[in-house]
Amino acid sequence: MTVVGIDLGTTNSVVAILEDGQPKVLPNIEGDQLTPSIVAFTLNDGRLVGKLAKRQAVANPERTVISIKRCMGSDYRIKIGPNKEYTPREISALILQKLKNDAEGYLGEKIEKAVITVPAYFNDAQRQATKDAG
Repeated sequence: MTVVGIDLGTTNSVVAILEDGQPKVLPNIEGDQLTPSIVAFTLNDGRLVGKLAKRQAVANPERTVISIKRCMGSDYRIKIGPNKEYTPREISALILQKLKNDAEGYLGEKIEKAVITVPAYFNDAQRQATKDAG
């Protein structure tokens, strides 16, 4: 059974495993250890997560979501275009899905469990929203 640790950060996120009792950070599909915690939505309803989303942020800031962790556990809604709304939990879930997919690709096996870090100052609603996103 593969278990990973995920630091879902405000700016960047990272995935690690224990290897011979030591933490080992896994590279994402781009070969980087850090994945930007950014989600972007293209004009044709596509979704970009991580480095690709960060690249789009300059040209398309109104369809790019950054620092969503600050809104976890709130009723805040992110409007994308005229008809789409997302919750912080939904945006975080997209980031977590990319992290999981990249880790599975690197490891060559399914990830069955994960430990996701949250800041000590998170309240119960923020903790639950993070758990729900995972």
